[in-house]
Amino acid sequence: MSHKSRSRIASTRRRRSPVFAALGDETRLSLVAKLCSGQRQSISQLTEGSRLTRQAITKHLRVLENAGIVRTVRKGRESHFQFNPQPMEGIREYLDSVSQQWDQALSRLKSFVEH
Repeated sequence: MSHKSRSRIASTRRRRSPVFAALGDETRLSLVAKLCSGQRQSISQLTEGSRLTRQAITKHLRVLENAGIVRTVRKGRESHFQFNPQPMEGIREYLDSVSQQWDQALSRLKSFVEH
């Protein structure tokens, strides 16, 4: 693999790591699942059914927002949160690339073992 290819892969990992880190928490995964409906939701709506405080939910939403997964939309005095699918598309592309690398490695191994 060339230096340029390794550098590009490392750059991609650095861009994706905040998204993986943000999704590495059960509460944040739950918030993303709630927001995937496409509807903007307030803190009150997102706190509903949770044992966490509004403040705790807000902190989790800020992590998701910093990773680009969630957007804040002001509506009067209230903030509403909206899912942004773009970072997830990047994660899917990255995982597809990793999967393809594993497929190629397994194919080489299979070929080696069979011959």
